[in-house]
Amino acid sequence: MAQPPRIAAAALLCVKPTVLKKRADFLRASRAAYKPMPAFVLQARKRAEGEASGIRVGFTCSKKVGNAVARNRAKRRLREIARLVLPGAGRDGWDYVLIGKRGTTTTHPFADLQTDLARALAHLHR
Repeated sequence: MAQPPRIAAAALLCVKPTVLKKRADFLRASRAAYKPMPAFVLQARKRAEGEASGIRVGFTCSKKVGNAVARNRAKRRLREIARLVLPGAGRDGWDYVLIGKRGTTTTHPFADLQTDLARALAHLHR
C-alpha cells in the first residue's frame, strides 16, 4: 500500500490563505476592527471557535475605484500583496478583507503596499 507523500516543514509555513466569497463573511468583517492605509483599508476579524480554520482573505473594490479594468488591476495588486505578506504576518483563525481606494491602489509603489499591509496587520494584532 502506498504511503501519502510527506510535506516539507517549509511548505506548512507557507499555507495559501483561503479566499472569502460569501457576502455574510464580508459583512462580519465590516463590523470588526479596521486600519486605513494610504492605498487600501484592511478589515480584520478573529473568527469564533468552531468556524473555519486557517487564514481567510477577501478583496473588494467599489465602482469609485474606476472602471472594470482599474478595479481588476487594483484587486490583482491586493491579491499579490496578500499572497506575499499574509502567510508570515497573518494569524490562524482570522479573516482579512482588503478594500481598494480610488486612484492610489493602482498607482502606489508595490513595495510600499507590502510594508503598509505588514504595518496594518501589526497594528490590528496588538
